[in-house]
Amino acid sequence: MALSLDKKKIIVSKINTLSNTALSAIIADSQNICVNKINQLRKSGREIGVKMSIIQNTLLSLAIQNTNFECLKKKIKGSTFIGYSMIHPGSCARLFKEFSKNNKQFKITGAAFEGKLLSELEINQLADMPTYKEAIIKLLLTMKILISGKLIYTLSAIKQKKETS
Repeated sequence: MALSLDKKKIIVSKINTLSNTALSAIIADSQNICVNKINQLRKSGREIGVKMSIIQNTLLSLAIQNTNFECLKKKIKGSTFIGYSMIHPGSCARLFKEFSKNNKQFKITGAAFEGKLLSELEINQLADMPTYKEAIIKLLLTMKILISGKLIYTLSAIKQKKETS
C-alpha cells in the first residue's frame, strides 16, 4: 500500500528533525536480516540513545537536505537503514559495527559526522571512540596506576636507604 502525500510529509519532517539534532548518522544495508534481529538492534539502540529508521531513499534524500548529513546522499541506494547518534557521536557506529560482526548480510554503507562523509577507517575510529563515562574511567585508572607507582618507588627508596645505613 502506497503512502499518502501527508504521511510522506510527516515522515520527512520527523527524519529532518532527527537530522538537525543528531551528532552523527550511519546508514546500512539491512536486506536479508530477519525482523527479530532488527527489533533486537532497535532495542539495544534505544538503551544508548540511538534512533533508527528504515526509510525510502527518496524520502531520506529530502529529509537530510540542508542538514549536516546531506553528504550521505551519495551513499543512499538499495534498502536504507539509518541510525542517528543522539547522545554520543560513536554510539550508533559502535552498535552497527557490533551487529555486523554477527550478521554478515548487514553492511555499513556510509556515515557522516560534523557535515563530513566518513571513510571506512574513520567509521571504525568513530566506533572505537570512548564515551564520556569510559574516558573518565580510563583517566581514573591511569591516575591510580601513577599514584601507586610513585608509592612503590618511594617505599623501595626508603627500604634501600635503610639497608645501606
